[in-house]
Amino acid sequence: MESIVRPKSLTELVTETLRDWIVRGELEPGGHLSEVRIANDLKVSRTPVREAFNRLEIEGLLIVKPQRGTFVFSLEPDELAKLCDARVCLETTAMVAAIETNPERLSAELAECVAKMTEARQRNDVSAYLSLDTDFHQILVDCSDNRFLNEAYQTIAPKMAALRNRLGRHPEHMAKSFREHKDLVKAVDDRDIGRALEILKSHIDRKEGSYWNDATTRPELNAVEG
Repeated sequence: MESIVRPKSLTELVTETLRDWIVRGELEPGGHLSEVRIANDLKVSRTPVREAFNRLEIEGLLIVKPQRGTFVFSLEPDELAKLCDARVCLETTAMVAAIETNPERLSAELAECVAKMTEARQRNDVSAYLSLDTDFHQILVDCSDNRFLNEAYQTIAPKMAALRNRLGRHPEHMAKSFREHKDLVKAVDDRDIGRALEILKSHIDRKEGSYWNDATTRPELNAVEG
């Protein structure tokens, strides 16, 4: 027997739309969101918008300030550093588990992702490349076959995707990132856990270069003041 597919509610649709806008960088970090304006833009009532705000606040993508309104999340430099630290812990643990339990699947899926990244770079499709960058790191977690790791990772994955779309477009950063993705695939293929860990830690935890400088100096990425 086939299960009945339940249509998505308005709240789910609005939540997905707003999440996508945040992740794709269409809503500025720290920017104020108007419940009325979004309801008008999406041609829905204010109720699903309000409920979507609540869901995205739980996800950490929105910040609700009493008497002031709702704002897109933003990170101070020290918070971004902590986010990187959390990624290192989760992704390295996931990758080791994936290499030990699902090496063939991990190698195949990472290689396929890098092939698509190569095509995106050849046609200069930066948005597609950055989306695939997000997919690449999710593969590490998915192949760990550890739902608890995956659940923990989902608490930071949307924020990281949003930051990647805002900060990862610098050509120098993209070129270096791409090389590291290819190097990581090679290390995984060789089942060289030590080398893979070295590459991944450096890839995530780099606190220098264009990416980090942009992240720690661009005013719109600082927390809303006042």
